[in-house]
Amino acid sequence: MSAASLLAADSMWELFSRAVSLRDYNTRVVLAGTTMLGVSGGLVGTFLILRKRALAADVVSHAALPGIALAFLLAERFAPGSGRSTGVLLLGAFVSGLLGMGMTLAIRSWTRIKDDAALAIVLGLFFGVGTALFTVVQKTKTGNAAGLRDFVFGKTASLVAADVWLIGGISVVVIVLCGGVFKELSLLCFDEEFAAARGYRTTLLDGLLTLMAVTVTLIGLQSVGLLLVVALLLIPPTAARFWTNDLKVMSGLAAVIGGVSCAGGVVLSSSFPRLAAGAVIVLTGSALFLVSLIFGKERGLWPRWRSQRQFEQRIGRSDLLRACYELLEPILGPEETTQDSLTKFEIDELELSAMRQWPHGRFHNLIATAVREGLLVATSSGGFHLTSRGAEAARDAVRRHRLWEIYLLTQTDLDPRLVDRGADGIEHVLDPDQLAELERRLGAESPHGVPPSPHPITVSTESP
Repeated sequence: MSAASLLAADSMWELFSRAVSLRDYNTRVVLAGTTMLGVSGGLVGTFLILRKRALAADVVSHAALPGIALAFLLAERFAPGSGRSTGVLLLGAFVSGLLGMGMTLAIRSWTRIKDDAALAIVLGLFFGVGTALFTVVQKTKTGNAAGLRDFVFGKTASLVAADVWLIGGISVVVIVLCGGVFKELSLLCFDEEFAAARGYRTTLLDGLLTLMAVTVTLIGLQSVGLLLVVALLLIPPTAARFWTNDLKVMSGLAAVIGGVSCAGGVVLSSSFPRLAAGAVIVLTGSALFLVSLIFGKERGLWPRWRSQRQFEQRIGRSDLLRACYELLEPILGPEETTQDSLTKFEIDELELSAMRQWPHGRFHNLIATAVREGLLVATSSGGFHLTSRGAEAARDAVRRHRLWEIYLLTQTDLDPRLVDRGADGIEHVLDPDQLAELERRLGAESPHGVPPSPHPITVSTESP
């Protein structure tokens, strides 16, 4: 490695260590402000996702654009030099964002236009007006120095203490509000009609949620900008949804993911100065979303694949043991297929394979699994014996299958030729209580525990 490469690596490591240790004042300021923003965004975004208002944040951010431009023009008109005031610009954005959301709710309530179309109409209208007004701003004497582009692309790296106090204070208020009306907002998201019947003022709650969404969106404009602020509201709760079905856990996890995304993005952007902090924050959140998508406990791709694979293996094992039972039943006779008797006779591999016509590879995989789990034991002649545990499992598999077969034959109009295949899907998910209820309703109790087959069985008179 050349001396220049070593010097660059040392410099990069120095920047990273300074960022992680928070040695620089500016890093501490930016980290505190954006982390609080991420936490409040994750909480509010949870209710927006559940309320199916995911695009609301996008509408608010774009609707704020004409408000920012108008606030600057009016301030310069009546008090020259005050147009660059952050408070004035945020006030204009706040009023404009509320107006945009109000128009969206009005279109949805008073017309037959659906939510997605209403959101798209308002977003396009306000963004078009905002773009036109920004053109006017650029032609004013102070327009180029107004810094309004920071609201479009963000200025995370240049946040000052005053900005952090503003973002932190508003974030704390939003977090406290979310905690105070958590139960009411939860009920609103899951069953609005029931909430209204219980006496809750759903319109007021909806308005409060909208107000919090507008507030978080607007304070996020300074850090990540108009184009990316929606990600702070939507990515954390969406990622949290992959891990849990509990709303309290989901909201807490969304807040943590939002905070970690912002903190991680700030640290990375401090380590690599050429990377825009707002974009890195969103990319960090996207990386956490990707991890949740793959490994999330409740809805992640890996747990779902593993669960599906385990279920398929359980079905295959059950089908194999049922085939063993049905192969021995004609030899023993229906009344003699007890757990002990099933273990005494050898099962021929070729005959067992022919029972279900499994593909060669799958059949041998099922056999190997059954042997490994102690359900079958290989014999010296190349066949198999059911173990005591395997015989018990085989009897249970046949009982499940036949109870459901009998139900389909006696209680439905299903073609009898389709009954055997139709029973295959449901039998594997019947629990003991359901099996007992089927036995009671069908009168299918059997002295030896397994109902007789609804199909004719030919009992072999030859010795096995």
